[in-house]
Amino acid sequence: MKCALVTGGSRGIGKAICLKMAEMGYYVLVNYKSNEAEAAATLSQIRMNGGDGELLPFDVSSKDQVKRLLGGWIEANPEKYIEILVNNAGIREDSLLFYMTDEQWENVLKSNLDPVFYITRLVLNGMLLKKYGRIVNIVSLSGLKGLPGQTNYSAAKAGVIGATKALAQEVGRHGITVNAVAPGLIKTDMTEDMEENEMKKLIPVRRFGLPEEVAHAVGFLASRESAYITAEVLSINGGLYS
Repeated sequence: MKCALVTGGSRGIGKAICLKMAEMGYYVLVNYKSNEAEAAATLSQIRMNGGDGELLPFDVSSKDQVKRLLGGWIEANPEKYIEILVNNAGIREDSLLFYMTDEQWENVLKSNLDPVFYITRLVLNGMLLKKYGRIVNIVSLSGLKGLPGQTNYSAAKAGVIGATKALAQEVGRHGITVNAVAPGLIKTDMTEDMEENEMKKLIPVRRFGLPEEVAHAVGFLASRESAYITAEVLSINGGLYS
């Protein structure tokens, strides 16, 4: 059974990606940390749309949980092969660097950068054996441009972009592509605290993006038709930055 693992899949962009993966015919592993109700709602919607999947709770920032829970699932389900990995989970803790605490720096790197290493390393083995796979890392406009108040977040996402490009060089000959998608301002929980009416004046298309628009791009990079695209970062920001 071909599976798609989406970290942080309970809501927002992650939920939209889960629904897209199901639409593409994948058995979807919906990862979440604590919001079981939202994750269950995502899975319910997948099933109502004719797809299937299961919940896979673990904290992506904990290498022990990744090894024990994700590694345990892989070992217990040899008939299920994770063909698509979408590293989506992450957090923001914004602050000007002068006022940023050690915890804000450490939490953001631990939750956004470290999981890409620990999770991808586990999943990659199956892809190498099958000589096929698609890895899509969700990064950010912040990792490309750098944004004030987001030194920690920009550093983490820029790190993921570098890792994306390096890993693509390592596994391309094995039929595995590694790409990143960099959303700009998307209508999710993470942008609720922003002044949308003011911010959208800076965007050429004059609106925030939708999670479904990000999911559509992820779906393309996760498809067989994108086999000659790897080590790329696709910006989805309405022309805000290129």
